[in-house]
Amino acid sequence: MSSAPAVLSLAPITPANVDAALALRVRPDQEGLVAPVVKSLAEAYAYGETAWPRLILDGDRPVGFVMAFFDITFHPDRPGDLPRSGLWRLLIDAEQQRGGYGRFAVEQVCAEIRRRGGTRATVSYVPGPDGPAEFYARLGFRPTGEFSGDQAVAEREL
Repeated sequence: MSSAPAVLSLAPITPANVDAALALRVRPDQEGLVAPVVKSLAEAYAYGETAWPRLILDGDRPVGFVMAFFDITFHPDRPGDLPRSGLWRLLIDAEQQRGGYGRFAVEQVCAEIRRRGGTRATVSYVPGPDGPAEFYARLGFRPTGEFSGDQAVAEREL
């Protein structure tokens, strides 16, 4: 008898699941590409309603962490810059990678942006041969030529 496939979902970070979120780790060779969950949760606390941290679940099993941001002016020193929303962090646990969880999380973030009235999603990432540029390109993100610190910026029309 085969069991039904688990349902993928995003869950808010709560006292009941925060330890599971903090236990998520990328592979050692990916540590320079994404901040640990603990840093993301500290930033979510500091940025309040702008940040949208979520645990990625396969059934009831935590497999990753995603954090979106909503309506941030990208360059405060450029008054004409439109507010942006997008993917702030994406971390799939080392043991769970290549299972479609990252794609699921990105699509859920894009759906939330659309639900809030947005028409484009932004992501920034560490460029280079080992970075996630190809992953984001497969999901429809196109480089803007901008950088946010040392990270390349890409956008996707929704």
